[in-house]
Amino acid sequence: MGLRQRRRRRKLPDRTLAKKQSAAAAGVAKETGAQGESCRDVTNEYCTRIRGLVKELLKGVSESLGLVPCYLEKASELETGLQILIENLYPPCPQPELVMAMPPHSDHGLLTVLMQNNLGGLQVKHNGKWVLVNPLPNSFLVNTGNQLEILSNGKYKSMLHRAVVNDQSSRISIAIANGPSLGKAIAPAQQLVDSEHPPAYCEMTYREYVEFQQRNCLDGKSCLDLVGLSNV
Repeated sequence: MGLRQRRRRRKLPDRTLAKKQSAAAAGVAKETGAQGESCRDVTNEYCTRIRGLVKELLKGVSESLGLVPCYLEKASELETGLQILIENLYPPCPQPELVMAMPPHSDHGLLTVLMQNNLGGLQVKHNGKWVLVNPLPNSFLVNTGNQLEILSNGKYKSMLHRAVVNDQSSRISIAIANGPSLGKAIAPAQQLVDSEHPPAYCEMTYREYVEFQQRNCLDGKSCLDLVGLSNV
């Protein structure tokens, strides 16, 4: 009887430890779940606010083209448009001259809103040269995309850009690409087409364009060039 009691006393700490471990695991899971929900809520709110910003920007772009302020928003069905959130971390590289963080390309949507830490790494093609974009504190960078070039019949050009790395610090960027509704057919605005300015691009749904670009490697603006009517 005494032996059995000693054995029971030996097992008690194990059961207590198991209970503590189980409670700790449950606490971690609960905390992780709460953090996940919080992150999701913040992300949804951020995307909603960015879409509101894009609406205002597109109003200005529409007016600059001589169109009614809501034209581009309505023509792209922006309210149900595709949004893609991209988070990038570029760690230091001991040989940055041998690495390209992101090859030259243009974005397939309308406008891409970029937020980054105070470390340059984004370059844009300007007058045939690559120019480093120095980030301004507490600011957004907005890239024009291929669908905006199509809708404006080439009056607005999508921005050719790339990302480079450095050997000192990590660069972080958070981008939200804002595009038309996937089922919406996109073509040059009729108000911007005349005998002197014929349509420069084929009409196709945004889904078709995205799938077409994803089937091809990132190579400058090659996908946009291929849907140009000069290549048909």
